[in-house]
Amino acid sequence: MSRKLFSPLVITLAIIAILVLGTISSYNSLVTLEEQTDNAFANIETQYQRRFDLIPNVVNTVEGVADFEQETLQNVVAARSAWAAADTTNGKIDAANGFESALSRLLVTVEAYPELKATQAFRDLITELEGTENRIAYARNEFNAAATEYNTSVRKFPRNLIANLFNFEPEKELFKAAAEADVVPVVDFGNNQ
Repeated sequence: MSRKLFSPLVITLAIIAILVLGTISSYNSLVTLEEQTDNAFANIETQYQRRFDLIPNVVNTVEGVADFEQETLQNVVAARSAWAAADTTNGKIDAANGFESALSRLLVTVEAYPELKATQAFRDLITELEGTENRIAYARNEFNAAATEYNTSVRKFPRNLIANLFNFEPEKELFKAAAEADVVPVVDFGNNQ
């Protein structure tokens, strides 16, 4: 009787059942990780939208200073438009890095305009922008953690086979510091005469 319990058919069916259940489990895990990553990126987008909604107010306040560098303002507006035009996660990450670079240049340029920094409207906008930047940093960290977990899972064996079989995205790009983040900005108050 014990021979019939372990017949080749039963063993084959058991192996098939284990493979099917393993595939289903791996697939569901990958779906969960992908959704967590997408949700984390959506949180970043929400914070970026908050930032981008503030930018027209910052630009309008800064434009009130007659001799303010128009090229700097144009770069900020162009970078904001690039974010809106980006249609992929990687495109949005690149656009976000470009925007941060333009915004940094704007804020460094503002240092040369004490009358602008003295206005209450500008100080309020900068305070709100700083709060948003903190939220963005937090959201980016959350995204990077979710994306790292997803990337690890997609690359590990045997899930990499399931990921390839069901066309999961190979890897999610992480947010990294902008290329010029290690360069200290030069602030010139015009006192070099």
